[in-house]
Amino acid sequence: MSLPTIEPLPDENDNLPPARRRRQRRMIVPPEASEQAELLSELAYRTVPSFDFYLFSLLTGLTLGAGLLFDSPALVILAVLLAPFMAPIVGISLGTITGSMRFVLQSLGSLGTGSLIVFLSGALAGWAVQLLPAQVFQQAAYHTHFTWLDLLVVVVGSGLTTYLTVQSKNQRPLVASVAIAYGIYLPVGVAGFGLSSGIDGLWPAGLVLFFVHLVWSVLTGALVFYFLGLRPLKTSGYLLGAVYAALGIASILFIYQPEYALPASINPAAGANALTPVGITAGKETQQPEAVLSPSPLAATVTSTITQTLQPSPTRSPVPSQTPTLTITPVPTPFFATVSAESGNGALIREDPNFDAPVIQSLLNGTLVEILADIPSPSETNWVHVRIPNGKEGWMVRDLLRTATVEPTP
Repeated sequence: MSLPTIEPLPDENDNLPPARRRRQRRMIVPPEASEQAELLSELAYRTVPSFDFYLFSLLTGLTLGAGLLFDSPALVILAVLLAPFMAPIVGISLGTITGSMRFVLQSLGSLGTGSLIVFLSGALAGWAVQLLPAQVFQQAAYHTHFTWLDLLVVVVGSGLTTYLTVQSKNQRPLVASVAIAYGIYLPVGVAGFGLSSGIDGLWPAGLVLFFVHLVWSVLTGALVFYFLGLRPLKTSGYLLGAVYAALGIASILFIYQPEYALPASINPAAGANALTPVGITAGKETQQPEAVLSPSPLAATVTSTITQTLQPSPTRSPVPSQTPTLTITPVPTPFFATVSAESGNGALIREDPNFDAPVIQSLLNGTLVEILADIPSPSETNWVHVRIPNGKEGWMVRDLLRTATVEPTP
């Protein structure tokens, strides 16, 4: 007696051409609809942030605030490394592909909560600026500056994060996610820092940069899903993708408009005469003796008017007569000086000649200013009225200036 043999069921892939079978084996996304639905369900579960996302967002915000407050690049780098896995970014892209507005809004709400935590942490550090002496905040200025390289880092990081999230089921791509946190969390933290510290330009510039990086990271993630084989399941998915593309292009065009009223540090269209600070100074100036603050006393005062009287000249009439006396009052020759502070690497320009007046602008050492002829009211500190390169006028401490020689225009 012989036992019946059990033959394996034929695989329907065996009937496919060899090239197509090899292509299916290389595909990350399964071709079958049921398997794709299972993959989407698993991805949705993995892109919903847990409590750790908000906890590490808080650690990132506090560390970033300390890095901005003390102008420490090491703390800023540590803040990015402490950032959580940016699962909401992948979640927004996934919700776009599936056409689920509920999942898009849920992921956007999670990202907004994490960003708000970082924003408030930066605002707390900005409030503490008033308690410190004047110093230059270069790190804050760096992360409000739009560059194509930074945008490329965000796009590459978003693409790798999305790809590795689909490919690796048991491991989160934390390294690639750091690039997203760099472009998302740092600008929004600097915006909060600028809002509470009162430093001009940081508050709107950080939010604009945050929005630009957010739109492009979500758009990149949606494109990676599309090229991996996950096509939009609804028409709303294509519409959302078109909206992201339009917002991304519009944001770049908005930044590059010449009339875009952001500081020159993030306005690529600003002219060569625009003030482009590498760092931003805030805080109160310390009143120190003149021997410490003044590298050299300010030279002579500005000559306000020059009067030239023409001598009378004889006429051809039989009786000599004199011509009227003419007085010529030319425009005063501009007098310039450069900022030269031994402490703080810069100076503050205020609305009025006193230390309690609002700050108009901060200037770094070496910035050329024009000295105006106004005389302030008597006080213990010598103030001088100046005009800075962007056309604004204000008052600054006289001892923080060094006279400059300007070549005459031919």
